[in-house]
Amino acid sequence: MQNYIKTIGALAAASALVAGNAKAEVEYEIHTGYTSDYIWRGFDLGQDLIEAGVDVAGEWNGVGLSGGIWSAMYTLTDSDSLHLDTEEIDFYAEASYDLGYMTAAVGYIYYYLPDVGPFSIADTQEIYFSIAKDWGWVDSSLTYYWDIEGADNDGYTVLALSRGFEISPCVTLQLGTSFAYTFEEEDFADWNTKLALDWNFTETATISPFVAYSYNMSDDYETFTGADDNFYGGVMLSVSF
Repeated sequence: MQNYIKTIGALAAASALVAGNAKAEVEYEIHTGYTSDYIWRGFDLGQDLIEAGVDVAGEWNGVGLSGGIWSAMYTLTDSDSLHLDTEEIDFYAEASYDLGYMTAAVGYIYYYLPDVGPFSIADTQEIYFSIAKDWGWVDSSLTYYWDIEGADNDGYTVLALSRGFEISPCVTLQLGTSFAYTFEEEDFADWNTKLALDWNFTETATISPFVAYSYNMSDDYETFTGADDNFYGGVMLSVSF
């Protein structure tokens, strides 16, 4: 389950529809990478995450439309030190609209989770609602995720902040942090911070080594491994066209 907070892990999803006389420029991106630990909403799901995805984005009559697919392979672990190689595939789509003072969006995520050895993990679905604003000195977003598959929705809500610092015309230092809250549990969930160095070594290709930190802010919101915090890192490669 990829982090769909843009400053913490997920690349922007995308797709475009063109109808009537409306014209839209469609942009595509492919991306792949490696992360030492698979951290998802404060949960340590496993190690050696290898991921790849395809995104496409455009606009139709003033509405931003996006969608994509994300695939991952990693080693699943739990508190009993069980190690199993597994995979995950996520499908996602989003529609957004610029209100002038902020951008509002609604999105959908389908998590496809194949069976792992003797374990069967049910697929799940979410819809989310988001507002975002560029304050000039920082980009901010507030996103509410609603699990539509089961009755145990936590009302997972994330406040994310990010900023880029240009070091040179082709190198940018990206800093992002997020705080999560679960409304059903009425408790803070986790805090995540990520530092990445984006190097645009061509006009369309970017490589981004990064380090990150995840901290569980509640004893009731434990990781599968029982750890309260995690330092991890990796590298991403993306190509747009």
